[in-house]
Amino acid sequence: MHIAMVSEGASPLGALGDCHAGARSVHIAELSAALTRAGHRVVVYTRCDGPDLPERVRTAANYEVVHVPAGPPEQLPEDELLTFTGVFGSFLRSEWSRERPDIAHAHFWMSGIATQLAARQLGIPTVQTFHTLGAVERRHQSSTDATRSDRIRLEELVARGATRVVAACTDEVSELARMGLPRARTSVVPCGVDVNRFEPVGPTLLPRRAKYRIVAIGKLVPRMGFDVTVEALSALPDTELVVAGGPPDGGTSDGPEASRLADVARRCGVYDRVRMPGRIAHSQVPALLRSADIVVSNPWYEPFGVVPLEAMACGRPVIASAVGGVLDIVVDGVTGDLVPPRSPEALAKAARQLLGDPTTRDTYGIAGRDRAVARYSWDRAAADTIRAYERCIPLPREEAPSRVRTSRVRTQ
Repeated sequence: MHIAMVSEGASPLGALGDCHAGARSVHIAELSAALTRAGHRVVVYTRCDGPDLPERVRTAANYEVVHVPAGPPEQLPEDELLTFTGVFGSFLRSEWSRERPDIAHAHFWMSGIATQLAARQLGIPTVQTFHTLGAVERRHQSSTDATRSDRIRLEELVARGATRVVAACTDEVSELARMGLPRARTSVVPCGVDVNRFEPVGPTLLPRRAKYRIVAIGKLVPRMGFDVTVEALSALPDTELVVAGGPPDGGTSDGPEASRLADVARRCGVYDRVRMPGRIAHSQVPALLRSADIVVSNPWYEPFGVVPLEAMACGRPVIASAVGGVLDIVVDGVTGDLVPPRSPEALAKAARQLLGDPTTRDTYGIAGRDRAVARYSWDRAAADTIRAYERCIPLPREEAPSRVRTSRVRTQ
């Protein structure tokens, strides 16, 4: 199968270069590699955001990346990319007119607009993965972190225009249904994890300063709930908290959220037990997770649940807020504990019980690793994605079976 993967604002080469890549870049890189391993041809189309980037790159995983000339060849804020979506779509239409893919898979809503602009005229079926929905973000984020006013309306149009929508979790299927998308046109394909890199045995990161360690990873934005974990730390003696992540704009400065978390730590009397090493490279994430006694993921909402899944693959017990994709990934009382979001009391209680029970921590870690390998490898994600593709592509018309002529045999 010839698959066109469209990601206007997130290049898979960021993940391959081991920079501080976002989750979407990692997702597209890993899924494209897994689809290629399965024998499919994958071409990823992403916006050219650098003056020296070649038009086409063949990756070590043998899929191709095409840098689309849409807008200035420089990194731009995501909100500014919609201006160039029409140009991006025109490029795709020209490319696909010369060599038609079997299916086009768009990642994020702006990529969906460009993909459908190009594919509709050519009769190419389209699959849409939103990664995150504007309606959900607006419901859970503060006004300073709100979505653009036209995004929700455009996402509804993209969802209805796609041949099929691939949702990250069952919770997202319900959200899409509220937007008017029939459930019959959705497939659930959860995120994957590289179970060969994220594994229980290996090096660890950062020497300890306390008997126990809790690790939390993610963008330093309020919705990640790091402040709740900091507040819970006041009820957990002999425990340090490592919060790894940077500001949402990808900059190197700590940003306002880091300052706010430091203020919360001072107010709670735990400032000396909170460590914020900043954004770390994706290659270092397994080592940091392995250094933890518990990995905490406590966002207000979470469509994918990447951090709990990576922690499970590393054989570490998880305490996570019972929201979004986490509800599918973490089995409460088996691979970790689910707690209500924004409740430092519930988080502290669950962490205190786990830290005092090494047997349960080990049991959760073993069960989590088994679940990650069995259900969430990228090869499994690729197989599930192909099944979604096959529901979009018309089957070739089978020829009518040839009639067998029989002759009567006259018996004596």
